[in-house]
Amino acid sequence: MAFPFQFILQSPPTVQFESLKFVRRNDLNATIRFSMAIEALYAQLNGVWGTVSRLANENNVSRTFIYSLVSSLKEASEFLFCQSMTSSVSSLSRDMAIQTMLSLRMEGGSSHNRISTMMKRFECELTSVGSISQILTRIGRILPMTLSSENDLPLFLVFTSDEIFSKKRPVLVSVDPCSSAILRIELVDSRKAEDWKKHFECLHDNGIEAIYLVSDDGTGLRAGHAQAMGHTVRQSDTYHAIAHQLGSWVDRLERRAFKLIRLEQEREKKFDSAKSERMQNKQFECWEKTTESLIKAISLYDDYQYIYCCILEELNVFDRYGELRDPKQAEEEIKTGLVLIDELKHSNISNAVAKTRRTLPDLFHYFDRAKKVIHECKKLSIDKDCFNAWCLAWQWGKAVRKAKNTQRKNRAKKQEQEYLEIAECLQPQGAEALQEEIYNRLDKIVQSSAMVECINSIIRPFLNTSKDHVTQEQLNLIMFYHNHRRYREGKRKNKTPMELLTGKKQTEDWISLVFDKIREKDPKLLLAS
Repeated sequence: MAFPFQFILQSPPTVQFESLKFVRRNDLNATIRFSMAIEALYAQLNGVWGTVSRLANENNVSRTFIYSLVSSLKEASEFLFCQSMTSSVSSLSRDMAIQTMLSLRMEGGSSHNRISTMMKRFECELTSVGSISQILTRIGRILPMTLSSENDLPLFLVFTSDEIFSKKRPVLVSVDPCSSAILRIELVDSRKAEDWKKHFECLHDNGIEAIYLVSDDGTGLRAGHAQAMGHTVRQSDTYHAIAHQLGSWVDRLERRAFKLIRLEQEREKKFDSAKSERMQNKQFECWEKTTESLIKAISLYDDYQYIYCCILEELNVFDRYGELRDPKQAEEEIKTGLVLIDELKHSNISNAVAKTRRTLPDLFHYFDRAKKVIHECKKLSIDKDCFNAWCLAWQWGKAVRKAKNTQRKNRAKKQEQEYLEIAECLQPQGAEALQEEIYNRLDKIVQSSAMVECINSIIRPFLNTSKDHVTQEQLNLIMFYHNHRRYREGKRKNKTPMELLTGKKQTEDWISLVFDKIREKDPKLLLAS
């Protein structure tokens, strides 16, 4: 019997034809061909991309020629080892293709068309747009839209909830602000009370209970909360209640004042350049009126900014000494500030003040949570002055993360560092773990729904690359990816949301966890057709 590698190692005699399309390359001896076949087959088995193209370019042959060598080597292997390699190679190639499309879609944020283009470049399987869409949909179908507690034990969390829109269809989202984990994400036809009621009931059925809810004042959301979670309080989002309503007027009034400053300078120049007495009188009158308007604008800006900053300070959990602020006194101070703003006699600002007043009854529930957290922290037997310094450092650290203005951010950083230095002088040696424990507990005091807004900004690019043709399966995949991906920077660096939520170390990459779900619920997806 002939040795099975003969058809690779032995070259048939060269036959000359007129107008040859293919030429037998005598310089490619049997050893070189065998080496190319082994290297290409090894690359296929290990999911290494671009090897076939590189070998084709280096040896000036077609990729088809390389594939024919690989095919011959596979046939010889089947003869020698009495087993087929075809199914295992195809299965590995399919696994690699699915991993690639998951990475490009979720980590790269690429559209299906772009995923198809890149996968073709790297010689992957399943490169058609239809195959990519179908596989990602099947994966999303087996992933949950709601987190579940473990061991049938209820998990008590603060909820931050909001809605975003894909074209005109709302997506309801609830998030744990401490871990940033998405608790439930749901595509619905409307955002009425019954939709939010169902949303909260599903969380309850999965063992996720609300300590309290933080949200804006959406009508459907508030009504849904009242129907499904009447036993828990709803905390109005302090950003939407104060900063969103009143904060924008600080910039508007400042711009108005600068505009009048420039106008006043122009009127002064026109007065100086006037030649006739009549023109001088006319320009002086315009200059005088502008100056009067400027004085009023600057006064309005200064008064409003001062009152607004005082109102914002009353929202802080701790006062300047690191003591817990009295919520009743804070509410009275804010009410007084709103009265003073009304006395400025600016109709549009007064309308914003009226909206803020309506939110005051639900604005200070976070102080109840703060009392419990501080009571727990004091059980740690820590020096009072050191604890107060850490509380103020934590509060200024939040200001650093929230500040968008560079000057304000730098000021907050300086204040944070000062209080950390004070705490370092007061704290016992090696109390870093104690500080981290205190910070983790203080983080449970949630005033705003900023985290759910952050999640919305993460979801939005996926909706954009889907041309807003969003499905529940896509949202399920987004939720699973976000909850199990590892942060690369920020206060949660090197942690995943699920690690922060459960306290358990996540040892596998999120794609490996997806494959575990596939093998459990849809194993046929991984089988080569």
